[in-house]
Amino acid sequence: MGATGSGKSTFINKASESNLPVGHGLESCTNEVRTSRPFVVNGRVVTLIDTPGFDDTTRSDTDILAMIAAYLSKTYEHGARLAGVIYMHRISDSKMGGTSNRNFKMFRELCGESSLKNVLIVTNMWSKVKPEIGEARESELASKDKFFKPAIEKGARMLRHDGSLESAHTTLRYLLSSHSATLAIQQEIVNEQKPIEKTTAGSELRRALDEQADRNKEEIRNLRAEIEAAKRAKHERRGELQRELEKKQQECERVEQNSQRMAVEFAAERARLEAQIAQMDDEHKKQLQALK
Repeated sequence: MGATGSGKSTFINKASESNLPVGHGLESCTNEVRTSRPFVVNGRVVTLIDTPGFDDTTRSDTDILAMIAAYLSKTYEHGARLAGVIYMHRISDSKMGGTSNRNFKMFRELCGESSLKNVLIVTNMWSKVKPEIGEARESELASKDKFFKPAIEKGARMLRHDGSLESAHTTLRYLLSSHSATLAIQQEIVNEQKPIEKTTAGSELRRALDEQADRNKEEIRNLRAEIEAAKRAKHERRGELQRELEKKQQECERVEQNSQRMAVEFAAERARLEAQIAQMDDEHKKQLQALK
């Protein structure tokens, strides 16, 4: 998991010699959950799961949560267990802004506290920064409460990935020695039978959407006041302000629709996966046979 463009697909392709599409521009490339071909590390068969980030350019955060939750819960019901979860972070980023913080917040809620010992926070793109700058950023990320420190204190580990095959496999060896993890989203949906909107991750996303809706409504009120003032003054900005208002109203409607759509999208995604699960199993068995 990780933000869009953090190198998730590149890591998976390097580790597994798969050919998952990799993005090079500003738009997201991974817009659905995908798996690598099976491969062997230390005598163990490994399959990696690639997920879109919560800052995806083509899907809403509601769509992304529904997609990831559906995949994790459905495969869990069919007996699949995770050795761990890798969160990718670009050390080349000079700041960890609101988008990155939101991604990691959702990641924490999906995983839950008890599975953090099965979490690796992997920094990459070290070749794009001077060593002393990268090391300073790494230290800050690990030592500040607003970044990765709380997760590290509860068992998560922070590693570097230099882009090589050996580095990728070294990362995976840390997880292969761990007991399997049940993520919070799996526990809540499958074992506790909670609807997705009542899970910790679903509640966090709803909270974030409500905050965004409140900000939009405040901006709409301010724009209306500015339009009225511009009308009285016969100011030429009236047209521009009206266009801004219409744009903000559309955004407000979209946020509200996303909030209401969570359960519907989750149910649809689970139904789609149920129809595909037998095909996925058959394909996986063929790939395993090819390893022998």
